[in-house]
Amino acid sequence: MHRLDGSSGQIPGTTPAIPGMFPAMFPLATGQPFGALPVMPVQAMTQQATRHARRVYVGGLPPTANEQSVATFFSQVMAAIGGNTAGPGDAVVNVYINHEKKFAFVEMRSVEEASNAMALDGIIFEGAPVKVRRPSDYNPSLAATLGPSQPNPNLNLAAVGLTPGSAGGLEGPDRIFVGGLPYYFTEAQVRELLESFGPLRGFDLVKDRETGNSKGYAFCVYQDLSVTDIACAALNGIKMGDKTLTVRRANQGTNQPKPEQESVLLHAQQQIALQKLMLQPGAVSTKVLCLTQVVSPEELINDEDYEDIMEDMRGEGEKFGTLVNVVIPRPGPNDAAPGVGKVFLEYADIDSATKARAGLNGRKFGGNQVVAVFYPENKFAQGEYDD
Repeated sequence: MHRLDGSSGQIPGTTPAIPGMFPAMFPLATGQPFGALPVMPVQAMTQQATRHARRVYVGGLPPTANEQSVATFFSQVMAAIGGNTAGPGDAVVNVYINHEKKFAFVEMRSVEEASNAMALDGIIFEGAPVKVRRPSDYNPSLAATLGPSQPNPNLNLAAVGLTPGSAGGLEGPDRIFVGGLPYYFTEAQVRELLESFGPLRGFDLVKDRETGNSKGYAFCVYQDLSVTDIACAALNGIKMGDKTLTVRRANQGTNQPKPEQESVLLHAQQQIALQKLMLQPGAVSTKVLCLTQVVSPEELINDEDYEDIMEDMRGEGEKFGTLVNVVIPRPGPNDAAPGVGKVFLEYADIDSATKARAGLNGRKFGGNQVVAVFYPENKFAQGEYDD
C-alpha cells in the first residue's frame, strides 16, 4: 500500500544520495534541457544575474510585429553587422512584446552582444525606425563587471543601412531623425532644408528599395555638433503641406544638452533663413496664393461645375483667414486663355496667405497633390495669370 514511501527515483539496491553532494546542492539541475551536469545550474543562476545586462528595450514597433519576427530580425541584423561574439547561432534567445505600448524586451545570449545591439538604435524594422535602449532595470556599474558596456567600434553598421554617429561610431548621440517629410520632397530639397543650419557630415533620405521613392524620413549628422539641438528645436513641429515635421536626436535620451543662451540669436537667424527656404519657389511672401494641380480645364467648361469649384475653393480658402478674392481662369474659345488650371486666392494680409500656403501645399484634391506658391501682387492686380 505504501510503495511510494522512500521511492526517491533510485533503483533498489543503489546507494542513496549523500547529503552535500551535487544533486542536493543543485536541485535546479533536474529538468535542465542541457542535461544534469553540475555546472549547468550555476550557468542558469548566472543567466538570471546577467539578464539586466543582456536585454535591450526596443520601442516604436509596428502593430504587425510579433515575437518571432522581432527575434529573427535582430538575430539576422546582429550577424550582418558582425555583432555575434558568442559563437555560431542566433544572438537572440528570448523576446517579450507589449503590443499595447508597442515595445519589446529582446534578450541576447551574452552581455557583449547586448552592448553591440545598442548600436542598432534607429534601425528600420518593417518600414519604421525603432528605438534601442537599455531596459529600466539596467545597472551600469554592475554591468561593467560582466562585460563590455559599449558596442564594438568596428561593427559593420553600413551593412544594415545605419551610419555611425559622431561618438566614435558608437551610438551616435548627435544623429538626427527627420520625420514627416512630404513624399514629393527630393533629396536635394531635404538636404537644402537641413543645411540652412550648417554643413552636414552625413545625410540619408530613406527610400523604398523597390520604387526608389522617399519614405518620408531621413537621418543626418551636422559637422558642427553644436547646432544639433538648435536645428531640432527650429525644425520640429513645422508644418509642411499637410504634414508636420518631427525632428529630434535619433536616440533621444533624458540628458540632452540644451542650446547655450548665446545660440538664441543664431537660432533666430536660422529661423529666418528657414522661412525663406520654405517659401520656395515663391520666395517672397505676398497676399496672393497660386494653386496648381487642383482643377483641369475640362472641369471649368460647364457653368454649374465652375460655380461648384468656386464655392469649394472659397470654403477651403476661408479656413486660413479673410479671403478677398478667388480667381479661377476659364478656357477661352480657343482653349488658350492664360492661367487655366490654376486657382488664385487673394487674402487681406500676408499672414493669412502664409497660413493658407502651409495648409494647402501638398494637400490632395481629387487625387492630385496641390502645389501652393505665393504670386506677385502686381501681376495678379493686372490680370496676368501666366507666370
